[in-house]
Amino acid sequence: MIRQNTLIMKFGGAAVATPLHFAHIADLIIARRSEYPRIVVVVSAMGKTTDQLIDLAKQVNPHPPQREYDMLVSAGERISMALLAMALCRKGTDAVSFTGSQSGIITCQRHSEAHIIDVRPQRIESSLDQCKIVIVAGFQGVSNEKEITTLGRGGSDTSAVALGLALKAPKIEFFKDVPGVFSHDPKKKSDADLFSQLTYQEALNIVGKGAGILHARAILLAASNGMPLHVKSFDSSYVQHPGTLICEENKVRANEPLYEKIDNIIMDN
Repeated sequence: MIRQNTLIMKFGGAAVATPLHFAHIADLIIARRSEYPRIVVVVSAMGKTTDQLIDLAKQVNPHPPQREYDMLVSAGERISMALLAMALCRKGTDAVSFTGSQSGIITCQRHSEAHIIDVRPQRIESSLDQCKIVIVAGFQGVSNEKEITTLGRGGSDTSAVALGLALKAPKIEFFKDVPGVFSHDPKKKSDADLFSQLTYQEALNIVGKGAGILHARAILLAASNGMPLHVKSFDSSYVQHPGTLICEENKVRANEPLYEKIDNIIMDN
């Protein structure tokens, strides 16, 4: 059964680009609590942190061992999760941060491009029951062999969808620096069209043309489970824009989550 009181909010690197951003998005999260008392927030690394960590690794070893690579690059999201929890606590809101492994995100053994095979969110559920806002480091999980893994660039979007499925949230909200999904990059084409609603396939087509608005794997995972995705902006200047809803009205929500075991399903682009 879908839990209408539960919400997953996803903030990308632009939303947490500087220390000042954390106070702003903390206010956004607190405001959503009037409608959704149980909130889980998934965060990406700050700004260019992941790029900087990758560059650092390659300065030390041009071909780093993949296990150690994942240990290093997963640190960016851990920084974001802790800082956001601190920002919320400063505003008098009880919050707790969890890594991907602490959140129960179980992946295959592959490093740097792992697929999610299960989510066991017991610690998240316990914290939500204690009326805490839960902050999760996106982009990462743990294999059955207890090794830290990462999901590939853009993988935090997939983390958010997987957690939404496990927690039976009605939708996932993605907060960007633009007011929704456009036909083209609005920063490059001022006449790009803003969509109010898209099907999963239409969203995949736009992403397939090079738009980085959402991770394709996240859309595929949502499509396979009938999970609505809502893309909106964290920028207060876009407050009047309702954003873009990605869903299919006749799509039946899966009773039990289908994780990335279904990655071999191919959708036409």
